[in-house]
Amino acid sequence: MLRSLAANAASLRLATGPGASRRRVAPCSSGRRRPLGSRCAALDGAGEIDPKLIKVANKVADAAGQVTRKYFRHSPSMSSIKLELKEDESPVTIADKEAEKVMREVIENYFPEHTIYGEEYGAHLPGRESGTDEAKFVWVLDPIDGTKSFITGKPLFGTLVSLVYDGEPILGIIDQPVLGERWVGVKGHKTLFNNKEVSVRDCESLGSAYLYATSPDMFQGSTALSFEHVCTKVRTPLYGCDCYAYGLLSMGFCDVVCEADMKPFDYMALVPIVQGAGGVITDWNGKPFDNFDLSNVEATEVLAAGDKAVHQQALEALNYEEQRHSDVAQVM
Repeated sequence: MLRSLAANAASLRLATGPGASRRRVAPCSSGRRRPLGSRCAALDGAGEIDPKLIKVANKVADAAGQVTRKYFRHSPSMSSIKLELKEDESPVTIADKEAEKVMREVIENYFPEHTIYGEEYGAHLPGRESGTDEAKFVWVLDPIDGTKSFITGKPLFGTLVSLVYDGEPILGIIDQPVLGERWVGVKGHKTLFNNKEVSVRDCESLGSAYLYATSPDMFQGSTALSFEHVCTKVRTPLYGCDCYAYGLLSMGFCDVVCEADMKPFDYMALVPIVQGAGGVITDWNGKPFDNFDLSNVEATEVLAAGDKAVHQQALEALNYEEQRHSDVAQVM
């Protein structure tokens, strides 16, 4: 069983950079190679996460950082970075693709039977038909969350690493490789920022809240109307942080993060981080993200808040139009 957080802190803050010592590897049950003495990880009887999973998650973030730092602000004109547009018109670069490749390589080396789902290369499902415990693990990856920030030289993008077990996100990392900042969230434990525990702050009311969203342009149709309404209820709406805003929320620097058009690779890593800092994160209907299914990876809305009461007030503000129509129907 995993020890208490005090005894387990070393597992959460492993140094796995270029200077880390190399370990011998041995075959895994599938014939792939993994570190000697490490089994294909699972949860223990109490539902505690195996520290080897935390160690590998840090290695995954480290590997991505080596790629993204190489390309970030590589040239003033950014001419060396080929920019493509995906079907949804969002940008993708060679840095996104290279980073996700190395992230996958780390996971496949240690846990070859685990499923991997990433933004750039979709799902890899080596063990889904095996029926083993290993098939319940899904790594959800976003090599560069905030590609627009990345290509314009703003160091507020992040690498997202999430591990989902049986539908529930049990581990999440936000890594900002340029600033050297990392948030690690593990189910049942306090969130760490650069090895130190962090927590959200209390907020008197929604009217006192500082709210972040990546951009007002991410809201369309009814979500735009709802977002505009909630913005009238907060103290100050702010923009432009991508996943970094959730890290700030977990440290008590802002109060609400409200976003739309979010895929699982955009938010799964954020769940253990926000929750481990004492916050609340759900969709706009108040439904928690604890039932991930690869057969349903459609975009959704996300609402995170440090204060539970403020989260509820924000939900009510977002759904005011629906409630108004319900009230009118009752009167009629």
